[in-house]
Amino acid sequence: MGKRLDAQTVQACAIMLAGSVLLAGCSGFFLTPQEKRADAQLVSTLGNQARGTVTFVERSDGVQVSYNLAGLPPDSDHALEIHERADCNAADGSSAGSVFAPAAQQLKPGERVEGELGNIHADSNGVATGFMVEPDLSLDGVRSVLQRSVLVYRDALDPYAWPARGVGPAISCGVIRPQ
Repeated sequence: MGKRLDAQTVQACAIMLAGSVLLAGCSGFFLTPQEKRADAQLVSTLGNQARGTVTFVERSDGVQVSYNLAGLPPDSDHALEIHERADCNAADGSSAGSVFAPAAQQLKPGERVEGELGNIHADSNGVATGFMVEPDLSLDGVRSVLQRSVLVYRDALDPYAWPARGVGPAISCGVIRPQ
């Protein structure tokens, strides 16, 4: 009886081991890859009320940039930009440096750089929510937005104003950190 019990135990262990291997091989079909994410908590610059969150999620077609901002002037448009440095210590946001442009190239009038995300619109309550997908950005490598800053400007981006972009002063700033 002792030998038979050992054979059954070995057989049961073999079946469990085979089942575990089979399930481990199939787990790739059931698990989704961990998405790369980053967030920036925007705080208002001196004399302004704009604040909120900008979230970055890497997708196959680029980085989805979602924003939820409040404290903006009602019914207004504002430029949303990524800047080189992860520094929002200056009262006016200037410590964030210049607009993020990893593809160092001669810019032609009206040509957009990667850090210029575009314009956002605040509703009658001063709230701006929405998203955009940026194919030229990523959350790793040379085009990574991690450890940079995202700023909201008083005015909308005018792509035809060269060289002055016409965005006015920054009204909020936040450092982009991995989640």
